[in-house]
Formats: sequence, C-alpha cells, structure tokens
Amino acid sequence: MTAAYTCFLAGNVLLWPAIVALATKIGRTRPAPAAWGGLFVLFGLFERTFHAGIDQAALGLAERRGAGFAESVVSESYQDLHLFSFLSFTIMFGWYVLAFAAYRAKALGIIQSIGLATMGLLPLGVLKGTEIVSIIGTAGLCVALVPAGLLALLESPKPSRRTVLLAAIAVPVLGGLAFASTLG
Repeated sequence: MTAAYTCFLAGNVLLWPAIVALATKIGRTRPAPAAWGGLFVLFGLFERTFHAGIDQAALGLAERRGAGFAESVVSESYQDLHLFSFLSFTIMFGWYVLAFAAYRAKALGIIQSIGLATMGLLPLGVLKGTEIVSIIGTAGLCVALVPAGLLALLESPKPSRRTVLLAAIAVPVLGGLAFASTLG
C-alpha cells in the first residue's frame, strides 16, 4: 500500500512540468483558458499532494496503532477546514477546463483532449483506492501527454557532453542527499 500511494504521489508531483508546458502551448492562442486550466490543474495537484500526506500519516497510524485507530482519526478530522478545503473543485474541473482549452487551441487533438479530461474522473479525497475510473483517468492522461512529451523530447536540443557528465555526477550526489534526508 505504501508503495502504491508513494508512486501515485510521485506521479502527481512530476506532472507539474507537463502541465506548465501544455498550458504554455495553449496560451499562445488561448491565454485566458490556458491560465485558468493550468492553474486549476496545478492547484488540484497540490491538493492531491496534501491528501497524499494524510494518506501516508494514516498508513503509518494503522501500522503503529491499528487500522481502527487510523480510521477513527481520519474520519473524525475529515471535515476539518484547511486551505485545500476551498480548492477541492480544482481537482476535477481543472482537467476539464485544460482539456477544452487544449482542444480549442489545437494543442492536442480530440482523442488526446478527451484523454486529458478523463483525469477529472479520479476519486476525490483521502484514502481512495484504485477503482475502474482511476485506471481510465490514468490511461487517458497517458494518451494525452505521452505522445506530446515524446514529441517535445525529439524537438528539443540534445544535451552536450558537459551536461551529460554533470548529470552523471549530480544524480548519485542527489541520491546520497535524498538518502541522508531519510535518516532524521
């Protein structure tokens, strides 16, 4: 469970550059819908990241104090107000706005735009497991963004030897720092 929730969280965090790139592309011809759609999706991703923190805490509570205790804490605090309480609508509607804008701006075709919109189907809130709509939404996102991402990679300049060498050095250093961060 922890691995599944962690992978979902990593996917949410790693989506922001793709959303910014897509909103930028849309913004060339449709700046207002690009801004609204991009911001709503980003706010939605931030909220899902917040939910992932609650998920992680609940999993830790269940492991240490039992599932009943974790369920009790989450259910008793589920309606507590916080910043993201006011932004829940962005989790779903942002995808629809961005998909419509992408189609109108011809940044994505009809199939890719529909695929992007399917992300609005993902369940909203904490401790949501995988449902068929989760699979549809995630597959739709792949249909929408993977071809565009590959095209962007093919069109971008190739990294220099110096850049590759710096990355080869930086990645292990960053991995070491990441590991050190887990030590407390």
